[in-house]
Amino acid sequence: MRWKRGASTRDVIDVRGGGGGSRRGGMALPIGGGAGVLGVIVVLALTLLGGGGSGFQIPAGFDAGQRAPSGEPIPPGEDPDAELKDFSTYVFNDVQATWARTFEGANRPYERAKVVFYDGGVDTACGGATSAVGPFYCPGDRRVYLDLSFFDDMERQLDAPGDFAWAYVIAHEVGHHVQQQLGTSDEVAQIRRSDPGKANDASVRLELQADCYAGIWARGVFDQLDPGDLDEAMNASEAVGDDRLQRQAGRQVDPDSFTHGSSQQRRTWFERGRSSGEPVDCDTFGADDL
Repeated sequence: MRWKRGASTRDVIDVRGGGGGSRRGGMALPIGGGAGVLGVIVVLALTLLGGGGSGFQIPAGFDAGQRAPSGEPIPPGEDPDAELKDFSTYVFNDVQATWARTFEGANRPYERAKVVFYDGGVDTACGGATSAVGPFYCPGDRRVYLDLSFFDDMERQLDAPGDFAWAYVIAHEVGHHVQQQLGTSDEVAQIRRSDPGKANDASVRLELQADCYAGIWARGVFDQLDPGDLDEAMNASEAVGDDRLQRQAGRQVDPDSFTHGSSQQRRTWFERGRSSGEPVDCDTFGADDL
């Protein structure tokens, strides 16, 4: 994906200095060429816990009593992940710009989210979290949380490498913010409270819709993509399917336990958003067949 440096940092919060910064070394990302961007809530943990009244399921690893140290940004000259941070910021801003235009076209206000870069652990309105939970969105403070080391984890543990795959993660998380803005997350929260038997199905539909929203953004940046970008995104969406993660963990595939959808479902809904470009076509809650 072709991208530019110098993206606005008005919505960026960097607290990695509190944990001493990233330990994994630099990661080269191509400017003006390379891979691409799409979103999906990627979590290393397979089990999810219900969280708060916000409607978003908080990944395993959160502890409401845990507090992580807050820090300051790592000086650019000392940041081994400076380029990955710049790329992530560019993608985050671009995804938000897409949704701001969409909301404006529908005569609806759009409240911008913020992105928090952290290292090791972080304190959020949803509770304390460690890097083990992977990228996530907390509706309580309307922030997307990213530990940049997960970029490497996607390649090593999920077999989903590439900068477009990473951007897919970011776009998916912003998709959850869109759901929060539209009240979808609150509706799912109500379902979880009133009918626990439908909680998993509601969660899957919420996640697949965020995948579809990520696809909408991907359609808008099509002219910035390079060969292989979409393949990276498709691979990433499939890599975090519940069925694939359960197999990798040596567990029997159990569709009734799914909270994010199968690999095929995630790919299908991402592709639907990319092909259509219209949020109305991302109605996973009205679909009989996911």
